[in-house]
Formats: sequence, C-alpha cells, structure tokens
Amino acid sequence: MNASSPFNADPDRVAFDRSELGIILSVYGRMVAAGEWRDYAMSFLRDVAVFSVFRHAAEHPLYRIEKRPKLRAAQGAYAVIGMDGRILKRGHDLAMVLRVLEKKLIRAVD
Repeated sequence: MNASSPFNADPDRVAFDRSELGIILSVYGRMVAAGEWRDYAMSFLRDVAVFSVFRHAAEHPLYRIEKRPKLRAAQGAYAVIGMDGRILKRGHDLAMVLRVLEKKLIRAVD
C-alpha cells in the first residue's frame, strides 16, 4: 500500500485493511440480498475499527464488527457485538468470527 492510501491515512487510528473489508462486505452483500440489512457505517478510532450494520439508517446498529489490535494476543482482534452489547463471537480469524452472522440466514423451511 502506498502512503496516499485511505487505509493508512492516519497511523494513529485502527482501520480494516483491504482483505478484511472484502470479507466483511461479502457477508454484508449476502445479508442485504436476503433483506436482513440495509445500511452500514464505518468508524476508525484510536483503539478500534468498527463496521456497524443497520436494518434502517435511523436505528441503532444491529451488529458491530470490531477490530481491536491490542487484544490480538489474548482473545483475538475481531469481535461481533449484538445490539444489546453482548459479544456474540470473538477470535483471531475474521472469517470464522463472521460465521455467527451467517447463521442468521439459515431458517427452517415450512
């Protein structure tokens, strides 16, 4: 990545890299296609990068996907957090952590 890339524009902030965003947007696209999600927002802060997903833009986020590099050695840098603030899944592998969201697409067929 070059110095003008938006992913490293501010070295004091945590951001998702291109491959992480690809994984997140892949899940996001499937959820939009299923009619579950409608909007998203990203925040890049000093200690955490957050990808929030919404059913409607004016609501609180349904889920937050967080990257906290300081937790990489402990529980893992990635987490999915529900609307109520509970951590639904945490780990070292983003794709594995996001699987908790894909379970929402599996429904019983009548």
